[in-house]
Amino acid sequence: MPQRAGDASVLIVQTGSTLPMVRARHGDFPDWFRRGLGLPRDEVEVIDVTAGAALPEPGQHAGVIVTGSPAMVTERLDWSEHAAQWLRASIGAGSAVLGVCYGHQLLAHALGGRVDYHPDGRELGTVSIERLGESVDDPLLGDAPACFPAHASHQQSVLEPPPGAVVLARSAHDPFHAIRFAPRAWGLQFHPEFSVEIMRGYVEARRPARNGNCPQPCCAARDCAPTPFARGLLRRFRRLATGVA
Repeated sequence: MPQRAGDASVLIVQTGSTLPMVRARHGDFPDWFRRGLGLPRDEVEVIDVTAGAALPEPGQHAGVIVTGSPAMVTERLDWSEHAAQWLRASIGAGSAVLGVCYGHQLLAHALGGRVDYHPDGRELGTVSIERLGESVDDPLLGDAPACFPAHASHQQSVLEPPPGAVVLARSAHDPFHAIRFAPRAWGLQFHPEFSVEIMRGYVEARRPARNGNCPQPCCAARDCAPTPFARGLLRRFRRLATGVA
């Protein structure tokens, strides 16, 4: 019997697919998030908004995750703008929301921030994330180490957070790597769903396109490293959203 909206505790809003060479080896974004959440398939619903799939009534899922995408928020694609409106309503309806990479930027755009290409180019590889003082009481990042490694791959960034947002963490490249947009809504520019092998796949795939703007030493596949705290954030988000450890 088809799964009804609300049967699953967590909804993954898929906003694109990974690189073909990475997908062939490791699957696609929803697979990585589901594994990171530690949830069985029947507790995760996936809706691919790029394929025209309809989103449910806001508030029908305890948690909502918005994936990365090869698209750019500044393209203002119809499906993206519709998803932005839906995210505003979902936050208002009480769902816990986590946006990652494109999802992070889409939340910022939806709530009145500014997103565009980063003036210093692409950030790629395993990077050092610095937790900021404003995160001390944050439910998601409050007990993060002062600095922790995380995987990143993006050209666009949040350049101006929306009004009322709280910046929780930064990297040397991007001052807005983690933002709390509302009491139960967060954005992460880095990728908690990436494994070391997935990050290496991105670095290798981007090698021919590198233009000198990628900060070193992030650009060598051999420098990709484990990110245990960052990966653990997905299970922490699950607990915050569902109340189940």
